[in-house]
Amino acid sequence: MEPLESADSEGSAKAIPTSNSINKIISERSAEIVAGGNVFYNPVQEFNRDLSISVVNVYFQRLIKERQAHQKPHKKDANGNGEQQPEEKSSAKTETSYVAGTKYDDGMRILEALSATGLRSIRYAKEIAGVKEIVANDLSKQAVEAIKENVKHNRVEHLIEPSHADAMTLMYLSTSKSKQFDCIDLDPYGCPNRFLDGAIQAIVDGGLLLVTATDMAVLAGNAPEACYVKYGSVPLRMKSCHEMALRILLHCIETHANRYGKYIVPLLSISADFYVRIFVRVFSSQAKCKYSMSKQSMIYQCTGCDTYTLHPLGTIKPNPTPSNPNQVKFGIPTGPPVTDKCEHCGHKHHLGGPVWSDPIHDKTFVRDLLNEIEKKPLQELGTQKRLVGMLTVVLEELEDVPLYYTLDKLCCVLKLEIVPILKFRSAILHAGYKVSFSHAYKNSIKTNAPASVLWDILRCWNKRHPVKAERMIDSTPIKAILSKECSKVYEFDNIHPEANPKSRKQALSRFQANPTPHWGPGTRATIMIGEDKIEKSFRNQNKKQKHKVPANPNDCQDFNGDEGEVQKTKVPKIDSDDLDVKMET
Repeated sequence: MEPLESADSEGSAKAIPTSNSINKIISERSAEIVAGGNVFYNPVQEFNRDLSISVVNVYFQRLIKERQAHQKPHKKDANGNGEQQPEEKSSAKTETSYVAGTKYDDGMRILEALSATGLRSIRYAKEIAGVKEIVANDLSKQAVEAIKENVKHNRVEHLIEPSHADAMTLMYLSTSKSKQFDCIDLDPYGCPNRFLDGAIQAIVDGGLLLVTATDMAVLAGNAPEACYVKYGSVPLRMKSCHEMALRILLHCIETHANRYGKYIVPLLSISADFYVRIFVRVFSSQAKCKYSMSKQSMIYQCTGCDTYTLHPLGTIKPNPTPSNPNQVKFGIPTGPPVTDKCEHCGHKHHLGGPVWSDPIHDKTFVRDLLNEIEKKPLQELGTQKRLVGMLTVVLEELEDVPLYYTLDKLCCVLKLEIVPILKFRSAILHAGYKVSFSHAYKNSIKTNAPASVLWDILRCWNKRHPVKAERMIDSTPIKAILSKECSKVYEFDNIHPEANPKSRKQALSRFQANPTPHWGPGTRATIMIGEDKIEKSFRNQNKKQKHKVPANPNDCQDFNGDEGEVQKTKVPKIDSDDLDVKMET
């Protein structure tokens, strides 16, 4: 293995000799890890780690305020909306100043259930203020040895406790009040569903649960049967699949929580790169769990024009009484909300869900998070600019509008010349509706305007830039939608003042380009930097072609069924005069 002089922009590495092999010291902000090629590390995930550190820091600040106010976290009224004022104020006390890298008896207990090298736990110990203990767990004995070495190398033995155990078993053994964790971080390779049940039981009331899912092909609708098995929801293939992935994961976490009389409150839900990342607080309340049904919805998607309609599983109606003016009544909605054929194009519908249809962000928390990231020490994070850009877009999102359309897809359905984004947004705003981008897609249209208005706007645009006559074929969405007359004239030329949001005006880093060559979720137990990553990538190419006959009959392929690796072996030529040559197949 050649020593690495440098890695990509999101991590640095240098080779150091050891007694047995050549390892690398990988530096990421305040932490250094010594790792060989058999422990997982992905530098592209630095953004994930930076975001997690920022969120946990702001969460602890909120936790301290709640403790000082002598109130239970997340007080809400009977409708489950809005925080109540504290019942009693705490007496004036000398506030403790919490510093990163120091152990506090009243601090947080954090579990990183799948630690690999321990890099994330080491960064937590060095960059999060108010830590009592961090348990860095892994099932691999080799990984735990690496964690111990890295913890010692970074001098954080007083904060980090390495653990060699199955993550699920560890969490199930931590369900008692004295052993529960304030924060649990689940960042598995692929689907996190098998860890959720234990995590829900092992977290304190009001604790922070951080969950990553990298199986985006499943969540985005490529395998709906697999998604139902893993997450209990049927995805639909649509342009807003990345936000749908977030909502499917939130639905899955909520259903696990409801089994134990708990419910979740999302603080931040991010779709980035090749994964989704969820930050939720978990609370205990049998009464609040009754509201969960109304937070989930089924989705009807037209197979022709891709128009979607959400149908909640439950309803909540005010039912005040003299003794309880905030009393509500739970019910079941009537439906379906669509006819057997789409009202816009006449095609049938697909049915997906259920998905989480409540807000996926806490705007107050995101605003506090953005303020902290723009100040030291979080201002010095390696991905700070991207964090600021993404969180600014999150703040601009319409929180009460699930999913979104995309301008390119809307125009593609009607074979129209694409409308400039600012003109389309201006037409919506001038019509009296709201519109925003989504952090998950750069050409997204998240709006409270009904689909009929969006198609009407495109009919109006068609009068300026008409579709070719030969495209107007019967039984197509183009003919069905454009054959109707516009209900009104929409304003395109007068750009609305709110059409160009702050994040776009300031040219913030809103939508990240691919960070490195061969980027992605990585491969198990591999250092995903430099030559190691490229060699593994090359070795996996065409691994599914192993059953095909070789083009050259003198070449045969020797396959390793476990790893999917291919080795070409030269076969000796058989001379007709030499009958002693034997071949084994």
